[in-house]
Amino acid sequence: MIRLPTIAEALIAAAVLAAAAPALARQPDPGHQPDAGRQPDSLGADWRQQQGEARAKVKNGSHIPLERVVDEIRRRTPGRLLDAGLETDPDGRSVYRVRWAAADGRRIDFRVDAASGTILSGG
Repeated sequence: MIRLPTIAEALIAAAVLAAAAPALARQPDPGHQPDAGRQPDSLGADWRQQQGEARAKVKNGSHIPLERVVDEIRRRTPGRLLDAGLETDPDGRSVYRVRWAAADGRRIDFRVDAASGTILSGG
């Protein structure tokens, strides 16, 4: 006859597993290389330089502030900003790439003309 654990035994086993879980999660996988083949963040390795260039272009009036772009996206599509960066299209036009988490759970990648604020794609 098979003996089932009592509720107390099951609770003790669950507590032991819960206590051990953080230590088990921190153990590195011997074959895992955390940064192999990927950038340290989704904006790319040159994001600091990019940020400085964007500020200079906003200051001289050739680009609108990213804050205005985010406000417009938020007005059209409730949600929150995941990240944003300045990119150059093949035709030389500067665009903000804005990754957005919509309130309904969708992730949307917006492309916005940095000079005019016109949303080119997304949403």
